[in-house]
Amino acid sequence: MPPSHRHHGAAIAFLHTAAVHIDTFDALRDELAPGLALTHAVREDLLCATEKAGGLTAVVSLRTQEALLALAEGGARVVVCTCSTLGPAAEEAAHEAEIPVMRIDRPMADAAVHAGRVIGVCAALAPTLQPTRALIENSAARAGRDVEIREFLFDDVWAAFRAGRLDDYYGGIAARLADAAREVDVLVLAQASMAPAADLCGALPVPLLSSPRIGFAEAARIAGVRG
Repeated sequence: MPPSHRHHGAAIAFLHTAAVHIDTFDALRDELAPGLALTHAVREDLLCATEKAGGLTAVVSLRTQEALLALAEGGARVVVCTCSTLGPAAEEAAHEAEIPVMRIDRPMADAAVHAGRVIGVCAALAPTLQPTRALIENSAARAGRDVEIREFLFDDVWAAFRAGRLDDYYGGIAARLADAAREVDVLVLAQASMAPAADLCGALPVPLLSSPRIGFAEAARIAGVRG
């Protein structure tokens, strides 16, 4: 697939599975790295296929890797997969690409294992739990930390996201975070789409981590170092 002309000169190329993420990451760019050139590709089909299969299949993983490698060949300095469910495919693609390819939630996972021993993983989509658990376990092993992971699935709010009722989606997540926080040392929002809920839940007794800001900051650092 020939690279799009829009990719040339972009510091960071993002692969999303929902168009809503474009505004999220453009806003983070404007706040954290004004003027940094971004490009966005949206592949809702990849997440839909994973939902239907109940998890990331080998076929969808390969399709995700192909999409990421196409972006990597388009002139960006770093490629970022913003879908946590597809995250393992991003780290597979990183072995093949000539530039860094990262999953948006790796920096968050690294931060979580240093923030506390009992880590709560909150997700609105069931197939996201396993890859996020595996990611945090991997980050813990790399850091030499012993962690316990507890999972919180808020799957009744995912239909609101799919229907575009984002206020209901964010509010439904926020309403559940206080209960989850009582059981853990740190909470992690497994999906980038969940991040706005952090502004709605009020003060929590433990840190609440989400991937977009932490991940964008790391991608911008990599892009800057390389260019």
